[in-house]
Amino acid sequence: MNGTNKSTSLGFLIYPGFPMACLTSAIEPLRAANEIAGEKAFSWLLFSETGSRVSSSADVGFDPDSSLDQAAELDFLFLLSSPQSRFVDKKASDGHLRRLARHGVHMGSISGGVFPLARSGLLSGYKCSVHWCYEAAFAAEFPDHVMTDDVINIDRGRLTVSGSAAAFDLMLHLIEERLGEEVTTEVACWFQHPLVRGAGVRQKIPTVGKQSTSDMLPPAVAQAVEIFADHIQDPVGLDDVAQTVGVSTRQLERVFKQATGQSPSHYYRALRMKAARQLVLYSRDTMSEIANAVGYVSAAPMTRHYRDAFGISPREDRKTINMFRVENNVSIPST
Repeated sequence: MNGTNKSTSLGFLIYPGFPMACLTSAIEPLRAANEIAGEKAFSWLLFSETGSRVSSSADVGFDPDSSLDQAAELDFLFLLSSPQSRFVDKKASDGHLRRLARHGVHMGSISGGVFPLARSGLLSGYKCSVHWCYEAAFAAEFPDHVMTDDVINIDRGRLTVSGSAAAFDLMLHLIEERLGEEVTTEVACWFQHPLVRGAGVRQKIPTVGKQSTSDMLPPAVAQAVEIFADHIQDPVGLDDVAQTVGVSTRQLERVFKQATGQSPSHYYRALRMKAARQLVLYSRDTMSEIANAVGYVSAAPMTRHYRDAFGISPREDRKTINMFRVENNVSIPST
């Protein structure tokens, strides 16, 4: 970390369609920390690939301070983007990122920014945090990368966070390192941020049909959900799941529906359809490839279940979202 007389310098590389909440959640606690401490402990700059104006997913425009090739004297650089974001001049811009990393800049990403960071090659050999909404798409594009569902993952000089709230948490950790616990606590209180999460805290995933999250489920149901999530491509039978968690099939069906509002089979299919939709929206895989990736031998039954789940075929869904991206900027999730 820097000496006390030098600002900790952060850069934020923004791509068209980046989630605005991720940027504000990172900068606002730093701004508050400076004000509370009465010193410029943190400084920050915005970058885009070319230095030109960038529109966020909310269609709010941002004017960067500089282009990526001018980035220098940084302690951290975080990438903020949608999963589809790519450089216009990939060779040159990836080279700039790698140059910064070689010169000791800690490289990071927030939410969808993990995709272009991985595309640059700077996550090879590192574990990274991926938002649960993007897990299937990330795994399909980067099968050799190690993902975690922790909200924050720090692996040597790589800092990856799953979303905007996690970005706020990470900034609080940087503030504590630089300014101490008292300032950090006051910053958290300013924003009514009651719980500071760190590395090792898993993401909360909403359960279908209930006002609950995955960490609030009964043990047998939580184990079943984990087994389902681990067997998207190679479906597992309900009897086998029940045997693994140590209950009867009938008992598992009963407690599962009580906890989630759905039968295990419907929940499992919904989980596979969510994975299919990630691949439809965020990958270039064919429908047959997507079907195989979520445990179907052909595209036809997957398409039927997809339409039942979302009211639209996967081909229509991809066409609609691609049209939206041409006319607007979109990033899911936006936090």
